[in-house]
Order: sequence, then C-alpha cells, then structure tokens
Amino acid sequence: MTTYKLSDWLPTTRKEMEYLGWEQADVILFTGDAYVDHPAFGAAVIGRVLQSLGLKVAIVPQPNWQDDLRDFKKMGAPRLFFGVTAGNMDSMVNHYTANRRLRSDDAYTAGGKSGFRPDYAVTVYSKALKKLWPDVPIVIGGIEASLRRVTHYDYWEDKLKASVLYESGADILVYGLGEKPIVEVTKLAMQGIPMSNIRNVRQTAYIANVDDKLPMPEMPTKAMASHEECLVDKVTYARNFRIIEEESNKWDAYRLTQEVGGKLLVINPPFPPLNEDEVDWVYDLPYTRLPHPKYEKKGAIPAFDMIKWSVNTHRGCFGGCSFCTISAHQGKFVSSRSEASILREVEKIAKQPDFKGHITDMGGPSANMYKMKGIDLSICERCRRPSCIFPTICDNLDTSHQPMNELFEKASKIKNVKRLTVGSGIRYDMLYDQNGEISGDKKVYMEKLVQKYVSGRLKVAPEHTERDVLRVMRKPSFSLFHKFKQTFDELNEKNGTRQQLIPYFISSHPGSSKQHMARLAAETKMLNFQLEQVQDFTPTPMTLATEMYYTGINPYTLEPIEIAKTRDDKLAMDDINLVKILLETSNKPRTKENNSPESKNKTPQTNKPQEKKKWNRRR
Repeated sequence: MTTYKLSDWLPTTRKEMEYLGWEQADVILFTGDAYVDHPAFGAAVIGRVLQSLGLKVAIVPQPNWQDDLRDFKKMGAPRLFFGVTAGNMDSMVNHYTANRRLRSDDAYTAGGKSGFRPDYAVTVYSKALKKLWPDVPIVIGGIEASLRRVTHYDYWEDKLKASVLYESGADILVYGLGEKPIVEVTKLAMQGIPMSNIRNVRQTAYIANVDDKLPMPEMPTKAMASHEECLVDKVTYARNFRIIEEESNKWDAYRLTQEVGGKLLVINPPFPPLNEDEVDWVYDLPYTRLPHPKYEKKGAIPAFDMIKWSVNTHRGCFGGCSFCTISAHQGKFVSSRSEASILREVEKIAKQPDFKGHITDMGGPSANMYKMKGIDLSICERCRRPSCIFPTICDNLDTSHQPMNELFEKASKIKNVKRLTVGSGIRYDMLYDQNGEISGDKKVYMEKLVQKYVSGRLKVAPEHTERDVLRVMRKPSFSLFHKFKQTFDELNEKNGTRQQLIPYFISSHPGSSKQHMARLAAETKMLNFQLEQVQDFTPTPMTLATEMYYTGINPYTLEPIEIAKTRDDKLAMDDINLVKILLETSNKPRTKENNSPESKNKTPQTNKPQEKKKWNRRR
C-alpha cells in the first residue's frame, strides 16, 4: 500500500508552494474541474507531463471569478506561462441540459455541487488573467478550447461565435490531446523564445496579422472562409465545417487559416497519433490517482467515483459518429497502451486499501478497439474518410479482438482482483465479418464478455432504429443490433446468466422526425425494451450533427435535412406520451423490413408539451 503526503500532489495554494520551497512556479494551470490527480483528468495529465520536464507546476482548480479575482492572484505570476482549461467538459454542456435548462449538479465538483465554474470558462479565466498579468503568456487547451478553435455554432447563445482564441485574448491554443504540443511549446519557452514567436508547433493555433508571412512556407495550407463570411451565409459555413472535419482526421493534414476581425487565425496540422511508448509514458507518470486532500470534507467528486476502479486502455475512436466530439478532439485513429503498462496500473489499483476487488471498466471511448489499427499504415496516412467503420468497416483495419482477450485474462489473475467488467459501451458492428458472422477471436471475446465481463448490464448504442436517421448518424443498420441481441440472448441462455442489454438512443437528432421516433418506440417495444435510455440531442460545437442543426443542410451533400429546431419540437420528439399517441394513431404497422415509409396519418398537433417522464441521460 502506498501512503501519500501533501507534497505528492501539485500545489494548489501559496502555502503549499512554500512548503515545497518554491518562490515562483514555472507554469500555473487553471481548470474548471476539482483537482483529481488521475490520468482521466486532463489538467492533472498536463500538470504531470510538464512536471516530467523538471518544471515547477502549480494548479488552481475552480477559481472564483465573481469576487476581486484573488484566486487568480494568489500564486503570483509563473516564470513561463499560464495554462487554462475549462476542464473535462465544455462548460456549457456541463451547465445546461439539451433544453437549455440550468443543471443542478456538477459531476466534476466536490459534493456534486453546481456553480463552481463560469459559462465559457476558458474565455472568462483567460480575460481575468490578462487583466491582472497582461505580459504573461496564456496557453489554452482542453475540450472547450479544442472544439471552439474555429468559427463554431453555439447552441446556448444560438449564434455563430469566433474562435475562442480570438475571443479570449490568449496567446496559443492547443487542440486535441495536448501532451505532445504542450511539451514542444514549453521547451521553446524554456529556451527563452517569446510566445509570440512560437509559430511552428503542430496541433496549436495562433493569431497573426493578415499580411504576416507564415513560417514553413512549404507546408500545404488551406484558406477557409472568413468568420464574417460564415455569419452571412450558412452554406459557406457548412463548407468550412467539412474542411475542418476532414483535416482533423487526416494523418498528414493541411495547415488551416481563417480571417477573423481583421486578423488571421492559423491552425497548424495535428501530430500523428501517439505511438505505444508515448501513450505508456503519459499513463505511467506518478499520479496519486486521488482527489487533492483539500476535498476530504467537501464531499465526493462524482466523476472520480465513477472511474476510480477503471482503467483506460486506448484513446481515439474509429466511429466518426455525427453527434460525437471524439473525432474532433481525440481523432479517429486509436492509440493503445502496452499490455505491461495497463497491468501495472491494475496492480496499483489492487493495492489500494479501499479496493474491493472489482475493476469496474477496462476500455476506452469504445471498449473494444484496443490495439486496433491499419494493416498498411501508408494507406491510413492518405485516408480522408471521417470514419473507419462507416458505411462499412475499412478493409485495411485490423479488428482482431485477440489482444483484448489476452489482456482481460491476465488482468483477471492479478492479486486482489476478484472481478473485471466492461463498463463502457462496445461497438457490436466490429464483431461481425463481411458475411455477418461472429467467428474466431471475436467469438471468443463475445462469449467471455457475456460469461465473465458484464456486470449485469452491457451498454451498446444503436442510437436509432430507422435506416435514414442512422445514415445521418453514421451508424450501422438496426438489423445488426437484432443479430447482436440474438447472440447475446443465446449466450445468456447457454451460460445460465441473466445479463441485461442496455441500448442507448438519441431523440431529435437531425434527420429524425416524430414519425421516426414513433417507429423507434414500436421497434423497441417489440424487442421488450423500455424507452428509458434516451438522450435528447444536444448540439455541441464542432460536430457534424450540430452543423446540420444550425444550417439545416448536410455539409457533405449541401442538401436540406429535417431538424427539430424549437424547444417544443425537441420536447415533442422526446416525449414518451406523444410517442404512444403516434403509435396508437398509426395505421401502418412497423416491421423489421419496413424501415423507411412515413405514416400516412397526420401527426397530432399540440401547442403545450405533454408531461415529460424523466429519462436517464448520458454525459
């Protein structure tokens, strides 16, 4: 068992800095989350990465922005720069529901309390720091900065907003998973190079003058429509998004530029995906894996409790789903840890005094993508597809589940581990071959999953039942879910187990109508599922679905698409009672084969949303 002392965490107060013998920190990080020293929390990761360079790194979690800004003053000015992040979630998604109602809780705050971070936290924190320390550089990063790096639609203000780099007044923006770019930026700053001269680091963005000569003139560069042009023309804005999505998911991408407010936003291309050694390095840093002791009397941090006994095996996701931000932030290429690194973390968890023997999750954004990659990486380097598995699984993608089978067996045998389960969702479409069969290592994975690695409930995300909507979502046919359910049920019967399948669905997604939702209800009723796991679509920055919601067109085809735009429309599509009415009035029975025809009956009209059942939400 490891015993920790206060100095094992990054300092969060002036007193803690003095305890370490520091007069000044080299870098001070500001975050909208409580400080949990765990590799699942971005600010902790960046702090440990910078610490590994020999730097003195301090962290200010959830500073008060509503008083005299004393939290922004208490640590003094850093020697190199301030780092700013909103935390593990976009602050607006953290604060508001899909119907723009203020949430009453915050999973990333001690006690689950709300009100400890501002709206648009990156901008608020950066402006406060610039006001107090105008000469100290600011580097912004994390998911809020990453997904707002260009002109983007903001659902909560219902308008297009300029790059958060432009609005916040920060000096450099790091997008995506930030370990490599922040190391490169920091090394240059340590050499005494002014932040205003750091212009050649991949996966960063900066603001230049329109007539400035860009460094590395040989770098392929693509100019996007200006922010001002996007404001007046939705088609222009839609075309911009396609460029952004394609370049965000290319191995060897273009540098992008966009004029905004008489300045030039420059977005350097991303780094290639981290290799195994690099991912191991990030996860093997000396995290305590615990919240800072300052929270001991303030209540549990729900987000930490959820992942406390879990292990992340890989990053990235091949899916490219229309509604998901992963492709814009983590990217479509999967970077996996080595088996040895993962097993070391399991051993560390198993030695914790309050560990009860259950590893509650072992996976990633999608659980069953560990160790998967292109067979011929040179093909991946030229690929422009936003998804490796839609509309079909790429022939060049190695989808072997054997590394997972071996990993689970070894992790299960570690001392004090009594049980290991998969808590994150799996992509069932990756289990099937071209003939629609599960065989070989995938069959072994499926059998072991149901027999040993499901903790009563297995999460999957078909998202919808209707073919037209699924195409818009970039999700496989619902007929595949039928196959998967049949296999799941057969394995339960064979093993004498009573595992539950928990399918998630999205309501009011672009391309979905009330009739589509009615047929979804009929389909799920036929399968004996209760409509409980339904998430109302929330337009979050930089997803394909959000651009369709705002523009009313598909950026790839420029064709119109149906959307639920008003609050009443969204509530109507998200209302079980309305779905029941539609089912009762429909004179066209739903069958497995009948995926597309619309009901000939008129949709019942209502000006007042009916009483809404509280449905479970996924964060």
